[in-house]
Amino acid sequence: MPASQLRTLCRTTINASRSTAKVGWNGENNRTIKKESMSEVLVIGHRNPDTDAICSAIGYAEFKRRTGMPQAIAARCGDTNDRIDYVLTRFKTPAPRFVADVSPKVRDVMQSNVVSVLPETTVADALRIIDEKNIRVLPVLHLDRTCRGLISVFKMSKFFFPMPNRISDTRKILASVHNLAHSLGARILHEVDGDREEDLILMIGAMTVLSFDKRLMAAQPRRLVVVVGDREDIQNNAIERRVRVLVVTGDLPVSPETLELARQNDVCLLASPHDSATTAMLSRASIAVRHMLHEHYLSFREDESLALAEPLAAASNFQAFPVLDQNRRTVGILSKSDFLKKVERKLILVDHNELTQAVSGVEQVEIIEIVDHHRVQIQTATPIFIRNEPVGSTSTIVADCFLRNGIEIPKNIAGLLLAGLISDTLNLTSPTSTARDAEILGILEKAAEVNAREFTENLFASGSVLVSRPTPQAITSDCKEYAEQGVTFSVAQIEEIGFEQFWKRKEDVVTALEAYRRQKSYDFSALLVTDVVTQVSLLLVAGPEDLRSKIDYPKLEDGIWELENVVSRKKQLLPYFTHLLKRLS
Repeated sequence: MPASQLRTLCRTTINASRSTAKVGWNGENNRTIKKESMSEVLVIGHRNPDTDAICSAIGYAEFKRRTGMPQAIAARCGDTNDRIDYVLTRFKTPAPRFVADVSPKVRDVMQSNVVSVLPETTVADALRIIDEKNIRVLPVLHLDRTCRGLISVFKMSKFFFPMPNRISDTRKILASVHNLAHSLGARILHEVDGDREEDLILMIGAMTVLSFDKRLMAAQPRRLVVVVGDREDIQNNAIERRVRVLVVTGDLPVSPETLELARQNDVCLLASPHDSATTAMLSRASIAVRHMLHEHYLSFREDESLALAEPLAAASNFQAFPVLDQNRRTVGILSKSDFLKKVERKLILVDHNELTQAVSGVEQVEIIEIVDHHRVQIQTATPIFIRNEPVGSTSTIVADCFLRNGIEIPKNIAGLLLAGLISDTLNLTSPTSTARDAEILGILEKAAEVNAREFTENLFASGSVLVSRPTPQAITSDCKEYAEQGVTFSVAQIEEIGFEQFWKRKEDVVTALEAYRRQKSYDFSALLVTDVVTQVSLLLVAGPEDLRSKIDYPKLEDGIWELENVVSRKKQLLPYFTHLLKRLS
């Protein structure tokens, strides 16, 4: 491929048309899409996050930023609920960023500063952009950012340097007079229907008048673009024969008589600043890029797995690929070299340490810290920092991090940590509560300027999950997976004020719990519905009868038991199930 010649043509067009008003790149029609840094540390709680998971993630991300980790970002891998939304609104804090999957995605390495052109852009402008930006593939986008196709150096090289048996194609021009003038950087002295795109033929007036006249007679004058210097005899002859366009080169003056003759014969008259050879070459570049598109191309979704995208890109003949969002708008460009970039994403897990409860893709990124108050289950490939304490909430530990390091807790962060502590300990009434929780709660009350007792009432009155969500979502809004004695099961918890809403929806809850167990292929699924006022819970278990028959709490109905003074999944219900499974095994 004559790439050197094409590059020369690119550089020639730079001086021919500097204006980009009609191009649509790096302008209002081609916005630059801001890309998140490839280096980030996500502070994230477990799936189906509860108030403590959300609040401790926000709080610990703030702590890390204040202690030298500016790239720390609070994240979540599940939806918030009414109570979480109440807390976030109460303390004027946005929800953490939603991240469904942390494995490397196309968006992590793509080039988000999209350089593109519109379908009506001339090839001259496209060549200039390709040369200035040092790129080989240019996306052609509609105004709504959907991709019409790609234009490449290879495609344009075949256009400008056709095979010998198609050498006559080098005289063809498919363009409007306006695009022709734009590509040449020419002055329009007279125009007729300048926006109409036409199939035209290029003719150079570098011969005697007699020879030129013979050629005109053998051609179709209304399809001709005649390029000539300051030879008035050739100029006037072409005008009298009513050619479509006359281009006078070298920025040479055109006589008033010739201009008037062009007006009388409806001939478009242009004054090109280039010599005749350059003018002829650039005239071909006035064609719109939509006529030479690669309309069949490979594209990727921005949320597509990088590992899955790589072999597809490697097998493609293209060097770059449009990246599309869910509305098929182009939000980035992915080149083959982008796959060499390393995604510097790391995780800090809060309020959990079991990978079965962690965000999807966790096994593909590095975990650098864990802050938790549950039993330790995780194994890591390398040593990491773990702070695991037997207190009532992760928010307690996060608050203690601020205090131990002498860092003032911002008012809104203090409020969030107070909410997480209260939620997980039921305002210190749960058996998981410790003296340290009580001590931290007192400090947070002062820092947040909040009365814990009044806040507790407002928090648990802020909405019933059973009312605000469809039943299948309600029973999994705070659900965790466990594996004990070779048995895999789930335990979810819903905290309510009274059991009125539960009994109204009992049949739906029982049906949804069994459907969830089957969907996840669990050996059994349990749901603990806790009345935070009376400190009584109802236990529902979907699963085999040999397990359910061994549950020795008072039975209210088939599959429903009453558990007085049992309010903690972690410290009361989970150890009970562990003991039960040991007996069964």
